[in-house]
Amino acid sequence: MPPRRLDCIVIRDPHYFRVKFRIQNRRDEARSNAYSVASAGFAPLVARTDASLIYLLSVPAAGKGGRVHQEVRRIQHLMEQDSYVTDPAIATALHLSIALGRPLLIEGHAGVGKTEIARVLTRVLNTELIRLQCYEGLDSATALYEWNYPKQLLHIRLQERSTDDPAAQREAEIFSEAYLLARPLLRAITNPAQSPVLLLDEIDRSDEEFEAFLLELLEDFQVTIPEIGTIRAQHRPHVLLTSNRSRELSDALRRRCLYLWLDYPSFEKELRILRLKVPDLNRLLAEQIAAFVQSLRRMQLTKVPGIAESLDWARALVILHATQLDETLVRETLGTFLKDQSDILAITAELDAGRLPQLMSALP
Repeated sequence: MPPRRLDCIVIRDPHYFRVKFRIQNRRDEARSNAYSVASAGFAPLVARTDASLIYLLSVPAAGKGGRVHQEVRRIQHLMEQDSYVTDPAIATALHLSIALGRPLLIEGHAGVGKTEIARVLTRVLNTELIRLQCYEGLDSATALYEWNYPKQLLHIRLQERSTDDPAAQREAEIFSEAYLLARPLLRAITNPAQSPVLLLDEIDRSDEEFEAFLLELLEDFQVTIPEIGTIRAQHRPHVLLTSNRSRELSDALRRRCLYLWLDYPSFEKELRILRLKVPDLNRLLAEQIAAFVQSLRRMQLTKVPGIAESLDWARALVILHATQLDETLVRETLGTFLKDQSDILAITAELDAGRLPQLMSALP
């Protein structure tokens, strides 16, 4: 658990970042956690005050931060142990997001593993995953909280026979936390035990109004409920946002986040993913699948297959006891990795023209 940060000033120069955090109490300093100040690779210079401790954290530049690089490699190793093939860019983005307490916006094509990062991070941190699936029309009542109206009505009926309690007291009772239904955002900031991972999945599908509503939460990690008051996060969640870029996100939201772009994997990386995720797949078939899908991504398709489609195809071929690709097998399994009729017709035409060997060439 990183210490609670009340303010943060970042000064960039060619040699290092300096980040000044105010730590609320000394117990935070002593907590043992993989992402505490000491293990995050920062060199603390402590100035003592009556109310708190102030840390000046120096983050060395690339090539000079041995401990920082060790932490990045550790995250990468833990993710790969959890069967997620990653690289230093992903591990570094996650490390900085956790250490700086900033949300991480992950953009990329559909099916490249954006959502899976949140699932793997949850297991790496041994915490809870709270997921909010965004969609058009999503509002604060669905994402934050709503009142338990049936329970409130039942309470009112039970109190109708009693005239002892003042009306104001009875009203206060039914608008208390006991009658509050916490939705994902409120659950994320009221977790009493530890920082959960909050996944705002496909944030680009939500409306601009909901995006604006998120700004206060991502800035201060607090929400205001008129009947109760302001609720502040006891443990700041680790926030990941994913986007397929179906619409452009606002600059205000982007400024509050660190950013990571996930592209389609290279042939070598996709081969590693296939071999790791589908262990029963032989190497020859894995190479043919990776090469074939790489070729499809260079074509003008309506729905370009991602890693998820490659894995679906690989698992289907294992079930069919395939050992290598041939034209008949490809034709019979097109629906496992192509999800549009025009794309199926286009690839069928390629197969009719005898271009399967060209489609299975790994590189152009």
